[in-house]
Amino acid sequence: MTRRLVSLRALCGLAGLACLSIAAAGPASADPLLDETVEFTGSVLFLQTKVPGLLIGAVRNGDTAIHGFGESSGGKEPDGDTVLRIGSITKAFTGQVLAALTAGGTVSLTQPLGELAPDLGTGKDPNLSAIRLIDLATHSAGLPRELPREPGPPDDPLKTITRDGFVSWLKTEPLLYAPGTGVLYSNFAFDLLAIGLSDAAKTPYPALLKKHVTGPLGLSDTTFELDEEQKSRFMQGHDFDGKPLPDIPTGGMAVGSGGLYSTPKDLLRWMQWHLDRLAGKDAETRLLDHAAYLVRDNLNPVQGMDESGRMDAMSLAWVVMMPEGNRPLILQKAGGLQGTFTYIAFAPTRGVAAFVAINKFDFGAAMTMAEVVNEMIATLAPR
Repeated sequence: MTRRLVSLRALCGLAGLACLSIAAAGPASADPLLDETVEFTGSVLFLQTKVPGLLIGAVRNGDTAIHGFGESSGGKEPDGDTVLRIGSITKAFTGQVLAALTAGGTVSLTQPLGELAPDLGTGKDPNLSAIRLIDLATHSAGLPRELPREPGPPDDPLKTITRDGFVSWLKTEPLLYAPGTGVLYSNFAFDLLAIGLSDAAKTPYPALLKKHVTGPLGLSDTTFELDEEQKSRFMQGHDFDGKPLPDIPTGGMAVGSGGLYSTPKDLLRWMQWHLDRLAGKDAETRLLDHAAYLVRDNLNPVQGMDESGRMDAMSLAWVVMMPEGNRPLILQKAGGLQGTFTYIAFAPTRGVAAFVAINKFDFGAAMTMAEVVNEMIATLAPR
């Protein structure tokens, strides 16, 4: 544990009853040490961040522990079935779709986007034709973070993200750098990737995701649209000033970069698939998904990748953190949308994964929760 966690542990020792009172009961775990570690880490993090609600969970060698603290919506305690926005963790699902379609021969990682979507493959910059699917999936295509556009209405702010808008920008604007030479975090790139995959498979992207990821893995609460029952389990987010934020649609174009809802139970079930790295089923998809394609050395620029831990390399949307000290190799992804920050990480060679979410926009808390989860993984799976 870090000195921060040690000092907070001492605080809990002094405040004993107060620390115990905030700990919401989690599901029974076959691994008592895992459950103890997750519950204690969540208790300390909840005290430290002072957010309305917090969810934390981990899986180790097939055993799962999930704990919730505070409130989600309507005074309810969050738990493993709580539905929340996962924001940019959606990108890692998009990367897995790319891996699945590559393993199945529908596309290849080095295939130019313009071969699949000709309207997105030509424009002002001659380098545009060189953008490959792997460049989009590693944030290295030379595209800006967001599509410049007029804001949409308050109840549908992403409505103005359209395919025509992507085409128009590409026709008139230069890339920020040559594809493959740098890394700049880009929602723009992942929305183009979803379009390319959808065009290649001749299938709407939400159906493509269900066919290759959420359906086979039984992730029934991982979806772009909630039904009424799921809405009753939704955890509302809060703005920087603590005011509740409405749940807004993300539209039909921002599906590669964000927009998914999920639950802790679904996300840890998804992690179990990632950790089953020696299984024969889906072996090639996993291998493609986890490989480090772009090493940081000599990349220029490298921007927007280090908030949750220093990026050493990029997999398909996953940020790769090489082993350091007691911490094993970690693949991780963070997300933030409508007042909810999320973070998920796994150590593929150690059989450990963890997830955490808070329902308030607080950048300091978001960076802290990622640091704490990375350290929890090191505690659960030391080198």
